[in-house]
Amino acid sequence: MEKSKSLGKVAILAKSGGKEFKFETGKLNKLATGSCVVSMGESIVMATAVVSEGMKEGIDYFPLSVDFQDKWYATGKISGSRFVKREGRGSELGILRSRMIDRSIRPMFPKGYMNELQVIVTPLSLDGNIDPVVLGLNAASASLMLAGVPFEGPLSAARVARVDGKLILNPTNEEAEASDIDILVAGTKEAITMIEGGGNEVHEDVVAEALEFAHKGIQPLIETQEKLVKEMKVKELKYELHKPNEDVYKAVSKYLSDKLGKATRHNDKLARDLIINELEDMVHEQFKDEFEEDEIGIVFDKVIKEEVRKQILEEGIRPDHRKMDEVRALSCEVGLLPRTHGSGLFNRGETQILSTVTLGSPSKAQYVDSMDQDFNKRYIHHYVDTGASYGDIKRLGPGRRAIGHGFLAEKALEPVLPPEAEFPYTIRVVSEILSENGSSSMGSISGSSLSLMDAGVPIKTHIAGIAMGLMTQDGDLSKKHVILTDIQGAEDFAGDMDFKLAGSRTGVTSVQMDIKVKGLTHEFLVEVMKRAKAARLQILDSMDEAISEPRKEMSKYAPRLTTMQINPERIRDVIGKGGEMINKIIAECEVEIDIDDEGTIVIASTSGEAADKAIDWIKSITAEPEIGKVYKGRVVKIMDFGAFVEFMPGKEGLVHISQIKDERVEKVTDELKEGQEVDVKLMEIDSQGRNNLSMKAAKK
Repeated sequence: MEKSKSLGKVAILAKSGGKEFKFETGKLNKLATGSCVVSMGESIVMATAVVSEGMKEGIDYFPLSVDFQDKWYATGKISGSRFVKREGRGSELGILRSRMIDRSIRPMFPKGYMNELQVIVTPLSLDGNIDPVVLGLNAASASLMLAGVPFEGPLSAARVARVDGKLILNPTNEEAEASDIDILVAGTKEAITMIEGGGNEVHEDVVAEALEFAHKGIQPLIETQEKLVKEMKVKELKYELHKPNEDVYKAVSKYLSDKLGKATRHNDKLARDLIINELEDMVHEQFKDEFEEDEIGIVFDKVIKEEVRKQILEEGIRPDHRKMDEVRALSCEVGLLPRTHGSGLFNRGETQILSTVTLGSPSKAQYVDSMDQDFNKRYIHHYVDTGASYGDIKRLGPGRRAIGHGFLAEKALEPVLPPEAEFPYTIRVVSEILSENGSSSMGSISGSSLSLMDAGVPIKTHIAGIAMGLMTQDGDLSKKHVILTDIQGAEDFAGDMDFKLAGSRTGVTSVQMDIKVKGLTHEFLVEVMKRAKAARLQILDSMDEAISEPRKEMSKYAPRLTTMQINPERIRDVIGKGGEMINKIIAECEVEIDIDDEGTIVIASTSGEAADKAIDWIKSITAEPEIGKVYKGRVVKIMDFGAFVEFMPGKEGLVHISQIKDERVEKVTDELKEGQEVDVKLMEIDSQGRNNLSMKAAKK
């Protein structure tokens, strides 16, 4: 890797999974608080970390921003957009990569750290032999370590796949495509901090084995970062942790001591929220002349969180009185919307999702033209939430969270979709989050599955998802802790983990984990997956009661696709000059037509009669002339020696003057005129491919 030798004054090599990585620092980005370049082969990714000197005032959260930048030059490409060539707003793929890095590093800072921190990950060169987010996450961790911020790393990441039963660390794109499992795992020396990926209905044991394999594989990269920090003699930056004002905390806690407990335990989220809002108003009114309003609000949230944790850990009581392994009340319906091609309504407690299916022709597929991936996307899932989903007000439009949830649901359903050769439709599912009280992303998976079966899409089986939570004492798994099945909003807000697992009765199709503690052990994750499976099977039972297999007939409003094959050499005849012929067929038959380079034609229409008309038209265009067959033709040009007749679409032949009629013809114009329809018989195709026609033979 000659070109990368000058990217850092200090470079340390490491081997992981049989591949060599290089960590470099000290030359690029000298003004950043910390920076590092990580490379493998010809793939090179740079990360920078910049931190403010002091705490950001007026906030009650850690102001960390993480951005993975799309850089087209890294792959030697120019954006395919006709009008925009500069990299701008992050692509969906870039946003997903940003989220993966963010979710991995965010829990690694001490609570109360409020210095503004920005991490930017920039691919400089990509050869397609490793997922750039793997290099980016390693570079981000190293840059934070080198910055001297209170980052409790280092951490590393690896992507794991399984091909022919063998686990592979950091597979190439080709290996990943051939695998039945593909998961990104991030972790520290001791534990795992983030999981993102999926599988082809693989058993939980396989997922657990893959997680352990990845965690062992990243250890050399963690050790390399430790060496790099030591080599650079990094000094820790001074910082202060924001802690609630002790006087405010004591006053508010004492005031609320006899007002919480049973008052905050409700099956009804609205009733619980109403009580908590009333309590907050009372607290602000009580202490408005004594303390700052912002401090009162921050302390109130802290006290409510502590109350939820206390009830669960010490009293064994969840906010809605459920058992720790109990799934909320379930209900499923299908076929609610008459004009959509399929619809499903999924309810789990107060989380409600309405999913709809729209089917389209292959041309409706989304073309993804990104920095390092180009492909057609035939299955699309859009997760849509609004302020009303939470009983709140917010601007419309998808944020990073919605994009991430949509991607997770796509991964969950893709393994059970029918092959394109058997079902060539483009499939778009929209999950409208009507009510959100925890685990709406998993609910959108169940809603999608219901709506796909209702639409008659021949998916192999239902897919359901469940979110698991965790409450710990002081964020320490070695102390008292409780695993929660099917977490709701209050438990997600106050808890330490959001572990999402989706799959069928057979196995796992997608998995994602976010945590607020410093990492989870392999043994703990195995137990969580075991409990998640039990809950998933319960949800699948409820879904099967609503619809247990795809409908045999699609909606009458869904397009019908008819596939036909033609000689690839005749594609130009069907398209016509400047698209004239195919546009004429589309307009007159009221259909959609897709043609690929192999000569496969797909005709989409809601009317069988219209499709048949288009098929007949295309057949007439692509049919080969048959000697001895009589055709109905049209005179297109008259010459002294005869007339040229179009007897098939795009096919002309000559009717010599002697072949017009049995009697002698003096002038062609005495018998024929341009535009006249006549019956002709194909008599011969000569050595030069010319068609010789006869009108008089057609009459015999």
